[in-house]
Amino acid sequence: MSVRLVVKNSLPASASPFRLLDDRGCEVAWANQFLDAQQVRQLSLRSLRAYAYDLLHLARWFETTHHSLGKLTQPLLLDYVRHQLDEQPLPTPQTINHRLCVLRCLYRFHYAQEIPGKPLFQHRYTTRSSLGWGRRQTKITTNLRLRQPRRVIVPLSADQVARFWKGFRTFRDLAMVALMLQNGLRSCEVLQLQLEDLLLSEARLHVLGKGRKQRFLPLTVDTLQVLENYLHLERPLTNSSALFVSLKGRQRGRPMTAASLRSLFRHHRRVSQVLQANPHRFRHYSASRTITESLKTFRV
Repeated sequence: MSVRLVVKNSLPASASPFRLLDDRGCEVAWANQFLDAQQVRQLSLRSLRAYAYDLLHLARWFETTHHSLGKLTQPLLLDYVRHQLDEQPLPTPQTINHRLCVLRCLYRFHYAQEIPGKPLFQHRYTTRSSLGWGRRQTKITTNLRLRQPRRVIVPLSADQVARFWKGFRTFRDLAMVALMLQNGLRSCEVLQLQLEDLLLSEARLHVLGKGRKQRFLPLTVDTLQVLENYLHLERPLTNSSALFVSLKGRQRGRPMTAASLRSLFRHHRRVSQVLQANPHRFRHYSASRTITESLKTFRV
């Protein structure tokens, strides 16, 4: 397809670095204007990237079918879903629903109204207060949305965690895994940590989480000791402000990337034969362990 996605880091801070270009190198105005608006809203780069890929898929469909955003209707929206269901490999329902959500936001951004046409689907559901009191209320939604299967993520067992943990040989790797296991940090939160976020004297950590929400987390004695050993014995002399940096190779002293963290986990999954180990399961393990300990305390 002629439409492509490029990254331009030289643009002003108010403009999205992700840009859609056509075959002549000109910008796809309707898509980039929407991305710039999300940049002004201070969305994270990961969210902008996801929006950009959704718009890229939509722009290529427009180009293939000779449709445009201004001619979009509810029946045409259904055709867009059928097109995705005929693709190989088949996208997941979560992916299709996310693309539909972005498309509706895009249309409202440009035309200040919902996509015209009679809604083809209606779905009734009941809801009630989050506190569980009051009568259930019936609500109706008319948005086209695919049914998503509910996934149950089973946390790792203590034996699996011990086997996976045994293969680590550096304090840096132990510290990163400890923060995921003990404090429930996401992998992206671990990589974003800065030296100034680590408050050793107070035994706590400042974390900038999802949605730019800030929180302070206490550090256990074991995690604190591992972090101190990493800083004093392993961390190379570097001008980088990132807490976790590469220890060797051409990238020595530079901040760790998501690719290097994935490579680290792939290696240790192969060595330990704990194939289910990944940062997200560590987060679930942390949550289940915290709940279990809380229930024990409550019973006592």
